[in-house]
This record gives sequence, C-alpha cells and structure tokens, in this order.
Amino acid sequence: MRISELRERVRTAREDEGSTEALRQWLDRKLPELHRTIRMRDEAGNTLFNFIQAYIERVPDILEAAQSVANHAKMRPQLIPVLKVAEDFFLQPSATPESDRGLLVLLDEAYLAHRLVEEVNDRYVNHGGESLIPMSNTKANVIVYELLGEEYANQLDAAVDEAVKGLLPEEVFESPAFLAYKAGIDEQARQDMWRRWPNMAEELGVGLSWRDNP
Repeated sequence: MRISELRERVRTAREDEGSTEALRQWLDRKLPELHRTIRMRDEAGNTLFNFIQAYIERVPDILEAAQSVANHAKMRPQLIPVLKVAEDFFLQPSATPESDRGLLVLLDEAYLAHRLVEEVNDRYVNHGGESLIPMSNTKANVIVYELLGEEYANQLDAAVDEAVKGLLPEEVFESPAFLAYKAGIDEQARQDMWRRWPNMAEELGVGLSWRDNP
C-alpha cells in the first residue's frame, strides 16, 4: 500500500496557504446545522476544527494499522484489496469546488476511507470474528455525515457499500482463511499491535459527545 503517498497528500493539503481559513469558514457555516444530539466543549469552532483535522490526518495511520492487522491475521489476500480501495478514495483527484482549499478538499475522501474501514470491521464482527480494529470510529463518522449533509453523505455511503459488497462477498466468510482467522484470534497480540497509535480514538473524538436526552 502507498502509505507514504497518503501522508504526503495530507502534508501538502495542510500546508496549502488557504487551508486553515477555508476549513474554518466552512465549519462556521455548518456548525449551526449540527444535530442537537451532538455537542462540544467550550469554543465549539475550535473543537470542531481540531476534530476534523484529526479525522483527515489519521487516515494514513488507520490504513497502515489495518494493513498490519490483515498481515497478522493472515487475511492479507482478503483485506488488502478492500483497503486499497480506501487508499484510492483518498488519493484520487477531488471534484470539489475551486473555493475549497487544503484539508477541506480531503474531507470527502477521508469520510469514504473511514466508512470503508468501519464497514469491513462490522462485517467481520457480524460473521463471528473479533473486531479487526480495537477502536470505534462510528461516532466520528456520524458527525462527519452530519457535516456533509444527508443527501451527499448517502451517495458516499452507497459507494462504500458497493465496494465492500464487490470485494467482500459472503463466500469470504466461509473460506478456510476466515475460519482459521476466527479460530486463531490472539486478542493480546492484536491490542499490542495497536499500541503504536495509543491516542487515535481520542483524537478522532476530540471534545465531542452525545447528549443523554436528544
């Protein structure tokens, strides 16, 4: 996988002269539209800005970690093609308005990558395997879904569903490789592998929580 290219794309986007201003202005417009179940600590604009930065910038780390898990679980032939779709989502030229700059250009692609990893994770769990990734990015994805807007986010979700269905058909979960993976899950080894990214979940959820009573 082209992890170094992913990191370079993030670096280039972040160093774009108008990156910070474009992202802050976009978030300022979106902030009043966030669902009432989503709240933030003081300085909501800064909290949301930091969250989105982390959400985008962690894509290379998440894909690299998922690749490590695939190798460890001896599921590389089954998982790497799916992860490469997420990689391609992130590296593809963006069809965003010219006014979008820097990191904002990568938000759509980051959502696609995060959602694809989430879907793969869920399918493995639903078929009796352990969670491939010992973190949940569901809350982060819901928040970005809200920011992108229901209609557009649903289009992105449809692209994710199509990719996963094509690359992870039901037969994969009946294969000898998957059955061997289920039988040989080593929880401690998997957790040890993920200690390389000890703050990932926290960074993805910076300052965001659910209200108890919507």
